Amino acid sequence: MFSSTWNFLKRHKRKFVFAGAFVGGVYFLGKYAQKKIREMQEHEASVYINQARRQFHFESNQRTCNMTVLSMLPTLREAIIHHLNSENLTTLLKTKPANRLEIWEDLKIISFTRTIVAVYSTCMLVLLLRVQLNIIGGYLYLDNSVTKNGMLPLAPPDVQQQYLSSMQHLLGDGLSEMITAVKKAVQNTLGRLSLKQSLSLQDLEQHLNQIRAQVEKGVGGSVHRPLSWYMMADEENTLAAQACGLTANDVTTIKLLNETRDMLESPDFGTVLNTCFNSGFNRFLDNMAEFFRPPPGFEMNYNNLWKVILSLPVAKIIPIVNGQIHSICSEIPSHFVQDLLMIDQVKEFAANVYETFSSPHELQK
Repeated sequence: MFSSTWNFLKRHKRKFVFAGAFVGGVYFLGKYAQKKIREMQEHEASVYINQARRQFHFESNQRTCNMTVLSMLPTLREAIIHHLNSENLTTLLKTKPANRLEIWEDLKIISFTRTIVAVYSTCMLVLLLRVQLNIIGGYLYLDNSVTKNGMLPLAPPDVQQQYLSSMQHLLGDGLSEMITAVKKAVQNTLGRLSLKQSLSLQDLEQHLNQIRAQVEKGVGGSVHRPLSWYMMADEENTLAAQACGLTANDVTTIKLLNETRDMLESPDFGTVLNTCFNSGFNRFLDNMAEFFRPPPGFEMNYNNLWKVILSLPVAKIIPIVNGQIHSICSEIPSHFVQDLLMIDQVKEFAANVYETFSSPHELQK
């Protein structure tokens, strides 16, 4: 029996060798495949967790942006009112002075100027904070993994504070230059407009478009300025301020400022900023429309015809326009600010900024 078995094995030795090699190969291949599948699953799980963590951090950062905007609006409002104080003029008018007509003319220019400046500066504040806080947010996300590897943080607290303090330009020199530009455009457009002349809502919109065209093309200012200058000082001024005794934090701050400036000067940012301007001025006109609406029971044969027919004297429009700053620059969430925060292009641009500065390739720069 054993000899017959041995003879059988000898006759089929090659087949058994191949069979054994095949079975062994299949076994080890299976083990290798299991290992690779496990590694792929672990990698996918790691990627998913990182994406979820990154998404959570981004959404948290956007909430911080919104709260920061609301917290800074009172400061912006007070700065505008400080430069364009119409309250003194309205108080003076109550005394019925001899130069009453002259005061009304000044009030006309100041009222329109400060409301238009409020629209512009609020839009700029919303977008500038979106850019700055998403750049910082991206670096902070990277810092969570960078510091674990013993590397220095990309955005230490001192740098964050120094970097975000550049916001003061919009509230200071930038705002002053913007007021000069807008006031000149308002004077050019509304200067000869009689206080007794009646304007429809459509007339008001046309005058507003004329003012915008001058401001946004740089016609009204003492010096031609790109819109980005109102939000951030020139690079030369930044370098001059930091010229003496640059520390490592100063170098990092200048790098952040230059990156921000690049963002503000990009065509994409210009498109989003213009979208915000359109939204802001449309909301302003919607607020004004409440005072032009026909009385109850008034019948109109054509939709929105009242915007053309119904009108108010300029003298009655001035106080309405003058009070709009309290609605535009309100720390209590208003339709004006909510409209800006909910614009899809603003959200997409913010996501792109965060994506750029929270990506590992930033570490290689």
